[in-house]
Formats: sequence, C-alpha cells, structure tokens
Amino acid sequence: METGAKRAKVENEAWQLQAAKARFSEVFRLARSQGPQWVTRSGKEAVVVLASEEFERLTRRKKQSGSLVEFFANSPLAGLELNLDREPDFGRPVDL
Repeated sequence: METGAKRAKVENEAWQLQAAKARFSEVFRLARSQGPQWVTRSGKEAVVVLASEEFERLTRRKKQSGSLVEFFANSPLAGLELNLDREPDFGRPVDL
C-alpha cells in the first residue's frame, strides 16, 4: 500500500488528464512551488504545466551583443589581405 508521501510524489510526476482537470488548482500550485507538472493522456505524456517564469527562462533567446558587421570587424581575421581573384572556368570540352 502506498504512503501519502509516495502517492503525492507519483501524482507530481504525472497527472492523468481527468485528475489534472478536476484538481487544476493543485496542479497550478504545485507547478508554482515545486516545478513542472506533467499531464498524461492515454498513458502518454501530453503536456507540461510550468510557472511562467520558467517558461520565459526556457524560451528567451540569448541577447546577442552587437551586429553582424561588428562581429566581422572584431574578428581576428579583420584587415587580412586575401586574394579572392579566380581564373575563369569555362568547363571542359564535350563532344556532341
């Protein structure tokens, strides 16, 4: 027989959809206080309920400092003299 603590832990790991709907306030509270709450449907993980701060942290793009022009200007290769001239290539002769 499961203890109350073990039963709560199992429920925190995965809520069946019907239980999550019936006890949404608890799912909400646990997501805010203990972390993400998984909700299953037909025995498969379907969605995760998580605090908005955690969602923002996960989806926020890393702010890039500077522009692409600044990136190339600060490159160790900036100012390097490269010869980018190419000989024209007209292909090889083909008998038709």
